[in-house]
Amino acid sequence: MGVRLRQAVIVAAELEPALERLRGAMTLGEPFRDPGVGEFGLDNAVCALGDTFLEIVSPIADGTAAGRHLRRLGGDGGYMLIFQLDDLAAARERAAALGVRTVWQIDLPDMAGTHLHPGDMGGTIVSLDRPEPAGAWRWGGPDWTARVGQGPPGVLAGAVVEVADPAAVAERWATVLGVPGPDGEPTLQLDGATLRFAPGERGLVEIDLDAPSGAEIVSFGSVTVRPGP
Repeated sequence: MGVRLRQAVIVAAELEPALERLRGAMTLGEPFRDPGVGEFGLDNAVCALGDTFLEIVSPIADGTAAGRHLRRLGGDGGYMLIFQLDDLAAARERAAALGVRTVWQIDLPDMAGTHLHPGDMGGTIVSLDRPEPAGAWRWGGPDWTARVGQGPPGVLAGAVVEVADPAAVAERWATVLGVPGPDGEPTLQLDGATLRFAPGERGLVEIDLDAPSGAEIVSFGSVTVRPGP
């Protein structure tokens, strides 16, 4: 299949209190602060979980997409899901064929990425990424740039996305990601993760982890980070 959920992103009005709560709920190392997100008017913190990542972003400028999203939600919530694909070029072509707008794209020697418009995909921002080598992850910081690493124990195991038409959005995501469509329930199976679509309007509402014993459930407004079943 060649599709993994590598990073999930939360948006918070205040970064440091949210980061403190996240790290307090589970064993996470020191986060990476990416100066590159300043391009989007954001501050951030990225925490490794195995070879996957949890990120919190917070607007530091007026007129940002993240700030508008906070206002729509009425507080903190889910913001983006970032997928690793073996064949990024094909996924870009599939998205374009469906009329899905690209809101940002980059092609670097060790990472290529494409952010897709949430209004076209449905539910949340979807990012399609291809690292080089496959186990690397530039967005995790210098220790991961063009290198294969490993963070504290755990892994992203899935997500729940609320949308008005779960079946239709699940089919669209399956087409763009290049994975089998839903069989009955609006659910997609990836390599090591499950995406579920539920009726509602809040977008990304749950981030599921396979985390070590002792990790605690923690919520940020409309999104819940849930370790274990």
